[in-house]
Parts: sequence; C-alpha cells; structure tokens
Amino acid sequence: MQNKVIIITGASSGIGLACAREFAKRGAKLTLAARSADKLDEIKSELQSKGSDVITVKTDVSIEEDCKNMVDETIKHFGKIDILFNNAGISMRATFKDVDLKVIKQIMDVNFWGTVYSTKYALPYILEQKGSVVGVSSIAGYVGLPGRTGYSSSKFAIHGFLEALRVENLKAGLHVLIAAPGFTASNVRKVALTANGSSQGNTPRKEDKMMKAEDVAVHMANAIIKRKSTLVLTFLEGKFTVFLKKFAPALLRKLTFYHMAKEPNSPFK
Repeated sequence: MQNKVIIITGASSGIGLACAREFAKRGAKLTLAARSADKLDEIKSELQSKGSDVITVKTDVSIEEDCKNMVDETIKHFGKIDILFNNAGISMRATFKDVDLKVIKQIMDVNFWGTVYSTKYALPYILEQKGSVVGVSSIAGYVGLPGRTGYSSSKFAIHGFLEALRVENLKAGLHVLIAAPGFTASNVRKVALTANGSSQGNTPRKEDKMMKAEDVAVHMANAIIKRKSTLVLTFLEGKFTVFLKKFAPALLRKLTFYHMAKEPNSPFK
C-alpha cells in the first residue's frame, strides 16, 4: 500500500478508523471522510504525528454533492485515487411491521446510495490506476436477518451493484472487493436505528466476544493487496452461514431466526 491513495468513508470509528490506522501503517496516503469533523481532525493529528499524509473531508455519504466534493478534494491534494473503501453505514433493529419506512429509506440512502455516489465520482480516477473499489458489506448481504430488513436490503443491493460493476469492468483492470466482516466490535450497533428512527443506545450483543476492528483491518488490507473478490470473516457466523445459504437454505432460515431471537429484548420471538 506504499504511496497508494485511499479514500475511507465512515472513517471516524469502528472498522473505518481501524483501517485508517492499518493502511497508514502500510504507507498509504489517506482521505478520511465522515460526518464528524472533530473526530476526523483528532485522527488526522494522530496519523500525521506518525508521518502519514492525510486529509479529512466532512462528508455525509447520503448527499451526492458531499461525495463529489470528497473525491474532488482528494484529487486536488493527491492527484490520483487508487482505492475507494466504502465503509460508511448504519444499521437497524425493529420488525418490518413496526418500523417507520423513513428508517429503511435512511439506511438505503447511507449504505446503498452512499456507496453508489462515492463510486460514481471516484471510478474514473480509480480506473486510471487500475485500482480497487471496496464495499464493506455484512453477512446480512448473504442472508436476510430478522429485525434488520432495511439493513439486509441495503447490503443485498450493494452486492448486486458491485458484482455488476465488476463484470462491466472485467477488461478494464478494476479490482472489486465485497467484504463481509461478520459481527465486529464497533460503534455501528450502538447507533443502530429503532422502529421510530432513534438510536438504540447500548448494543444487545456481547461485544467482547466479537472480532476486533483492528483484526478486521488486517484482513481487509491483505485482501486488497491480493485483489480478492470476496472476503468473509469468522467461521460460524460468516463462512458457515454462506455455506448453508448455498446447500441448506431452509435450515439456515431456522438457525438464523433462533440465533437472532436470543438477543436481549429481541423484537421477535
């Protein structure tokens, strides 16, 4: 990753922050994008103190003009883009019968349209470098998770978009990585939306038993370098789930239901 220019969306916390640190350690030049300018500035100072070339761009990926500006600022400073790391995302926790449809729209605007907007404006520059477009997905992009209809929908949509993009550019040298980290200890569950659109606050899942964001970042970096097409992390909730989806979908549906129903205060039983 030495001297590669990488844009990371959702860079202020969780996997995005961990990847910023890991990529910088490997010599990358970074554009860090998120809605919180204060957090971005803190991270910028941290990485610059270690010798990294970093800029920050306050960005709400659900706004097309923000995504265009993010790309424009990157080109203005670095002159190229090698990798776009589409990481920004929000989740939800509510049954479809109870959820306000504005919640699903908000999730699609951030997760799906944020990926589309960012990729649209960065792609011409990435193609010049025969670089990479990365989509941080989830196991929810392989199997529909109960209580997370909007989240799963957004991740399935991202899969379809990136797979089509990959085929369109089969002869253009574009690398597309769809990465499903599995359940990772991060801020995404704390700010997950409830039925009325408010943040759920404390996560119902045991964060200490999940993969650490720092470990995910190492796998992400290696997958990009090796130009892998997919990355599925964790065995039971990751690779085994994808396996069952192909060969025992009915069993997977039952296992998924009962596994998710065990969450404290689960919205379904």
